[in-house]
Amino acid sequence: MVSCMKRKCLSNLAFAFQLFAATAGLSLAAAAQDQGVTADQQKSNKSDRELTQRIRKSVFSDKSLSMSAHNVKIISRDGMVTLRGTVKSDDEKKSIEDKATEIAGQGKVTSELTVATSGSN
Repeated sequence: MVSCMKRKCLSNLAFAFQLFAATAGLSLAAAAQDQGVTADQQKSNKSDRELTQRIRKSVFSDKSLSMSAHNVKIISRDGMVTLRGTVKSDDEKKSIEDKATEIAGQGKVTSELTVATSGSN
């Protein structure tokens, strides 16, 4: 009988955690929508895919940039580009913004890049 009660208790606990995780996930998704364009909103049309690929290739081919800089999110929608992520320095931030602007065009890049604080890895 004790074993049966333990199983039921653990089952209820597991369900509670699943419910909490699902609720938290929905809350995070709603918060992400309020923050602007996200990577899952990348257009699937050919011109936006190619624009993102060209910028990604330009950023990745610059070996002076850190791994963080190589992994910034590049989102293209209707020819407009959003950059999001954390880089190690202001120089890296400017370099990525310049590369994106050179490829996408002046006035078509929104930078949401942030520079890591010196205590961050």
